[in-house]
Amino acid sequence: MTMMILHNAVIVTVDPESRIYRNGGIVVEGDKIKAIGQSPDILQHFSHLAHQIIDLHAQILLPGFVNSHVHTSQQLARGIADDVDLMTWLHARIWPYESNMTEDDSYISTLLCGIELIHSGVTCFAEAGGQHVSGMARAVELLGLRACLTQSTMDSGQGLPPSWAVLTADDCIQSQKELYKKHHKTADGRIRVWLGIRQIMNSSDRLLLETRDAARELETGIHMHVAEIPYENQFVMDSRKVDHGTVTYLEKIELLQNNLLAAHSVWVNDFEIGILSKAGVKVSHCPAAAMRMLGFAPIREMLDAGICVSLGTDGAPSNNRMSIVDEMYVASLINKGREVYAKGSTDPTALPAETVFRMATINGAKSVLWDDEIGSLEVGKKADMVVVNPLSWPMVPVHDCISSLVYCMRTENIVSVICNGQWIMKDKKIVNVNEEEVISAAKHAASGLLTRAGITIPSRMNVL
Repeated sequence: MTMMILHNAVIVTVDPESRIYRNGGIVVEGDKIKAIGQSPDILQHFSHLAHQIIDLHAQILLPGFVNSHVHTSQQLARGIADDVDLMTWLHARIWPYESNMTEDDSYISTLLCGIELIHSGVTCFAEAGGQHVSGMARAVELLGLRACLTQSTMDSGQGLPPSWAVLTADDCIQSQKELYKKHHKTADGRIRVWLGIRQIMNSSDRLLLETRDAARELETGIHMHVAEIPYENQFVMDSRKVDHGTVTYLEKIELLQNNLLAAHSVWVNDFEIGILSKAGVKVSHCPAAAMRMLGFAPIREMLDAGICVSLGTDGAPSNNRMSIVDEMYVASLINKGREVYAKGSTDPTALPAETVFRMATINGAKSVLWDDEIGSLEVGKKADMVVVNPLSWPMVPVHDCISSLVYCMRTENIVSVICNGQWIMKDKKIVNVNEEEVISAAKHAASGLLTRAGITIPSRMNVL
């Protein structure tokens, strides 16, 4: 088994003691972290055993970021649904787009998305639900990423494309069980398969209950969009006869459990925050996408209630930027600004840098039920790491390491990424695929897909 030493680095561990080594070293053996500590000690004890010793020249070494909500198969739809209302976004753009995808489209889309994720320091992501999981799995395996893959699952509701409208709850559950059998724990253990519920407005009670039971049987997670817009809560109140909305109803049918990852969760009240916390539900906060179409999520209240809140980018048609680096910055600003909206007074201490940084690392790992192996740099955990160069104009000078990582760092500062002990980006170059070839294939696939879907993007301004 090969051994590699990275030394002379500022190591931000995010371990239970929040240790930061100003001159740290780390030993990677195979796919795991064997030792971590001060550089001189690491070199003294392990240099004679190492196959490779790398001096990071005072760069910063971080745990790999976790993007807990991203639609990788929507990457080819970047820019097709900007500045439209949610129902137009969904029924006239996204569903026609997704329903016309081939498995190869999903493969190319996930490759393109994965490249952007890696450049922003992401080593693990939770698929928010999309088409052709087998295509996604092929791309994830090739890129070297870690992922929880989820099929977009719906069996009822208005506006569904014809090919989706015929699916029953049985079809949805069966297809997901087959995907689990085919792909779970493949790619050297980097791929896990979760169950998905796209949203409650397109789910029968039978689908909700059978998804709950199947996830328990398979010992896996459930990824679901929850309480995105006021209309959703009103729909649930009218159709399910509860006094508030989605979260209240999910508790009633015992779907609120610690294996549920609830995306967005913008329109929840104090009572619902309490029951989310009690059930151990994880929440993926997607600040840019939320501000685009959904609203202010009560993140501070969730954190105060002990809910594990992580960060997601959502998909390219609802955010355009798949950078968790940008999302950290936006999350901090939005949730500071929300204090004025919620309380009428400012509070610059709301959601401080260390809280945001944990949301992108260890909270992300907890959200995808993988914190026993990822999310922090600790002995015995997987070697998922990011090398950041702070010695360029976006970050110089670095007076406060954590503050600079959240408020100053840009994607350009991320130079190398390791996942499962393997370099997947080195010196800003993706290792396992040719970026130019993927970009070319993506442009071709996106054009054909929009033509098949019958989607026309109206011109802005006076295009000549």
